[in-house]
Formats: sequence, C-alpha cells, structure tokens
Amino acid sequence: MKTKIDLNCDLGEEMPNDEAIFPFISSANIACGFHAGNTKTIEQSIQNCLYHNVKIGAHPSYNDRTNFGRTEQHLTSNELKDLIAKQIEILLTACEKQKAHLHHIKLHGALYNQSANEAAVAIPILETIRSIIPHVVIYGLSESIFNKLATEMGFTVKHEVFADRKYTSIKTLVSRQTQGAVITNHAEVLQQVEAFIQEKEFESIDEKKIMLKADTICLHGDGAHAVAFAKSIHHFLTEKKIVIGA
Repeated sequence: MKTKIDLNCDLGEEMPNDEAIFPFISSANIACGFHAGNTKTIEQSIQNCLYHNVKIGAHPSYNDRTNFGRTEQHLTSNELKDLIAKQIEILLTACEKQKAHLHHIKLHGALYNQSANEAAVAIPILETIRSIIPHVVIYGLSESIFNKLATEMGFTVKHEVFADRKYTSIKTLVSRQTQGAVITNHAEVLQQVEAFIQEKEFESIDEKKIMLKADTICLHGDGAHAVAFAKSIHHFLTEKKIVIGA
C-alpha cells in the first residue's frame, strides 16, 4: 500500500465550489483562460494555493471556451507550441506577481487525451515546456505515451489516475460521450481510489481487470459532487494513514 499520494483538482474554471475544495487537496491545476477562467480566477486560485499550501499547476487547453476544451482539434506543431507557450507564460506571470512557484503542468480535456495517445501532439508540447520551464513537474495520464516521452526528455513525471472516471481495458479514459464514463456514485469513487492506493486491479468499463501506476489522483472541480468527493477522499486517505502531498 502507498504511504503518500498527491490529490489534485482542476480549478479556476469559474465554478462556484473552488473555495470549498482547496482544504482537501495537495495540488491544483489552474485554468489558463483558454477553456475557462480569466485573470481574476487565476489570481484568486494562486492566492488559495498559497493560503492552503497547495502546489500550483498550469492547466493549458485548446483555445475553445465554447466546448470547455473537450473537443479534439488538429493543429500543426508550431500551432501547438504557440498554444502551450502562451498559457504557460500567463501562469508564470501570475505566479511571479504573487511571488509563487509554478510546480507542475497538466494538460486539459481533449488536448490531454490526444497528447496521451499521439506522439505527434505530445512532442511539440513537451519541447515547448522544456524550453520555457525545464524543471517543472509533468502530470499525465498514467502509463501513457505522453508520460513515456516526458520521462525520456528528463522531466519528473507524475502518473495521474482519476477518481471519478471510468477506464477502458487498454487503460485509456472512457469518452465522456459514453454512458457511465463519469462516476457519480460515492461508494464507487472510493472503491476505485482504494484500488489505486493499494496498487490492486479494478474493473474497466468493459469488465476487464486492469491496474494503473498512481502518483496523483485527480477529481474534477466542475463535477456536481466535487466538494463531497473531495471531502470523502481526503477522509478516506487520512483514515488509511496515507499522507496527502505533492
């Protein structure tokens, strides 16, 4: 069983429950304004991170507020580099203003999923990150191509798993368009978290047994049960004597 794990959450997405989530997590992925968020939410999120001793992360996405960054796009390498560079600079500037440290980068939505599976998407993104902030920690889908490439490039990589998402038998996230892709049942969320921390197999959506490397567990700040899940997972891990920390 693990003795320590990071609990992260996607925040700064203009949701009403951010303030209530911060006390229960150890790292936050702050929206950079391209799928959600704005200067005010970025600055407020950084303040909350500093107050609650939560690690600060940038959460870059496709420039797609209409679809919350969850629709695939097909950009050139140069377009991807420009997309990522702009968003990292937004967070770095905001951090510098508050004398804060940017700890990690985690991609969002469709950009996250495409980079996890497509080297042609992952490579220009990682090259851009390395050119701007080479010592930043990378959060990526557990056991993905993206994580493998990031490791090869010399980054410190955290394999991310999701408390509130179902997986396929090939260890990818089930599309949100599929019924049952998002877990809303409290007991099922905790059951999946328990499998992660005990490094045990759990059931994929197609009823196959899989096991995933877990360095950081994500829950979504935009979910209807976000605050309740954050409290429950925090309590569950504490009861198991698991240290929550990035």
